[in-house]
Amino acid sequence: TSLHAMIVVLLGPPGAGKGTQGERLAASLGVPKISTGDVIRAAIAAGTPLGLKAKAAYDRGDLVPDVVIMGIIRETLAAPQQARGVILDGVVRTVPQAEGLAEVLKTLGRKLDVVMLFEIPDELLVARLSARTVCDACSTPFTGRAPGETHAECPKSPKGHLMRRKDDEPDAVRNRLRVYQAQTAPVVAWYAAHGANIAHVDAVGTMDEVGSRARKAVGLS
Repeated sequence: TSLHAMIVVLLGPPGAGKGTQGERLAASLGVPKISTGDVIRAAIAAGTPLGLKAKAAYDRGDLVPDVVIMGIIRETLAAPQQARGVILDGVVRTVPQAEGLAEVLKTLGRKLDVVMLFEIPDELLVARLSARTVCDACSTPFTGRAPGETHAECPKSPKGHLMRRKDDEPDAVRNRLRVYQAQTAPVVAWYAAHGANIAHVDAVGTMDEVGSRARKAVGLS
């Protein structure tokens, strides 16, 4: 595989910086970054048959079934703009999804190059996420603002105000991390058992330090 036709799966706990690093990596490799939420929303907006199934699940308040998610991922990966490779963020969270993606790639004659696992101590994440505020208008996250400042105006959307999401409260964060560990530890074990190239990336440090570790993991200097 040339560097630029890489398929990379990002794994890591909430708040480890996967989204940010995924975007930077995608820019460095010149490939798109796709997340499950984005492709499902796009399929719903486009009114595709799978999009309509996803919308029906949303409307009932159900989770979108894996078979529908993987169908949408398959259509996305089959599109020409993903031919040069893609960064998959949040696409694999459970073992059935890892199996589903493997099946999708097989039907497309593609292979997974790197499973990138961002690692960071839980307590650091609790501290980091409980210091995070989001704009109630544009959902942009900001760090290092005390929740007391949550009524500050958003620098991006003057109409927006900064607030702490309920799931960023410390107890909620610990619970999210327990759920993540319970789901993801088996995923990492599944990839290891199937001979995947797993790159452990230390997610502690500045954005640039973590970024350079992530770049090394895909063979960029």
